Amino acid sequence: MSEYTKLLTKDGHHFEAFVTRPSNKVKGGIVIIQEIFGVNNHIKEVCNHYSKQGYLCISPCLFDRQKPKIELGYDDNSIAEGRRLKELCNDVALEEIEASISYVRSAGKVSVIGYCWGGSLAWRAACSFDELSASIVYYGGDVPKLSKLKPRCKVICHFGELDKSIPINLVSDFKTFHENVRIYTYPADHGFNCDHRIQYNPKCAEIAFDRSIKFLETILT
Repeated sequence: MSEYTKLLTKDGHHFEAFVTRPSNKVKGGIVIIQEIFGVNNHIKEVCNHYSKQGYLCISPCLFDRQKPKIELGYDDNSIAEGRRLKELCNDVALEEIEASISYVRSAGKVSVIGYCWGGSLAWRAACSFDELSASIVYYGGDVPKLSKLKPRCKVICHFGELDKSIPINLVSDFKTFHENVRIYTYPADHGFNCDHRIQYNPKCAEIAFDRSIKFLETILT
């Protein structure tokens, strides 16, 4: 079952969040963190995918402070708009993520999973909140720049070796700095998990998902 719910941040902001509930036994909670394209069809599909694995999932609409429930595509205009909104919301996005973590804690242990901008936020969340048990980062562009942060939970990262926006040498430097963070690289481009993008790589996406599920089962269940 899926629905929208409205939550409140500690700084007094009301925002929408997309929630999917598993039909079988609940294994834990997951906060799915959007790309710069909002909580669009891809993110909703990710929520549904993990929900079918037994997890209560929530995806906060991180652009609601500027444009409530906006959903963007992958054309040039949408990319430009997404980047603009990211710059406006980046500093406060952890507020919505924290409220979302609290929402799914009733399901048990909690993980965050983030993609693109959400990947960077998943790393920041892992280094900010004691309530998290796990964090999964997909091609977070800011992650190598934030190597001085220290995670408070278990973390795995997925990066594309062909991703020009996140040079692989910076990923290697980050890996050296964080030996306890499991980092996987793939012969793929940025956004390889999203089957709505031309960069989609089904084989790499499948392998990354399998690794993510096994990681969650080890940590959350």
